[in-house]
Amino acid sequence: MEGKKLNHIGIVMDGNGRWAKSKGLPRIMGHREGVKAVERTLIAAKELGIPCVSLYAFSTENWKRPKTEVLGLMGLLKYYLRIKVEELNKENARIRFAGSLSGLSVDIQEILKDAEEKTKNNDALQLIVCLNYGGRQEILDAVNKMVEKGIPVPVTEEIFRQHLYLPDVPDPDLLIRTSGELRMSNFWLWQGSYSEYYFTDKYWPDFGKPDLEMAIADYYRRERRYGKA
Repeated sequence: MEGKKLNHIGIVMDGNGRWAKSKGLPRIMGHREGVKAVERTLIAAKELGIPCVSLYAFSTENWKRPKTEVLGLMGLLKYYLRIKVEELNKENARIRFAGSLSGLSVDIQEILKDAEEKTKNNDALQLIVCLNYGGRQEILDAVNKMVEKGIPVPVTEEIFRQHLYLPDVPDPDLLIRTSGELRMSNFWLWQGSYSEYYFTDKYWPDFGKPDLEMAIADYYRRERRYGKA
């Protein structure tokens, strides 16, 4: 069926804190378990032949969380990126980052650049990690880039896309959100305008291959008309 091939799955990894609270654990333990869910899901995506997966890891709104939690998240990010790059290479997986990366600390920016450089030639799976990301901010950043360049109006979709964070990444066919929340929370606003949505009540630390398979099966049962009758 037209448009049914799955090229890109985006995931809002929600529920780490509530998972931890339900077990009487500190919130940071939920984030650590969430990393394990990332590993399971990426392995499953590769096995299922999904070429691109994007993960909403830290939003522009997440800075409002308690300082200790933000510091813990950034510490986890640095730790896992340093130790997981070699595993990504073994899996022939490329990692890239989307977001207002200049708003992150200099040491984190260097770690991100290093990870991208070391995996840039891999092509079995593309992993997009959205950090300090917000869909509205991405659109504003794109507009400001065009204004700075003096690009004349009217602006076409093709020109606009060239100024997004990662213009070569295909639009997500399927957007998944865990934890039972029925919204996308500023994730891929432009790119996800025609994405299919899938929601599950499971907290992210409990998500795995069977859940991904269920979401994919649901996607293939749908008819994508892109505004056609």
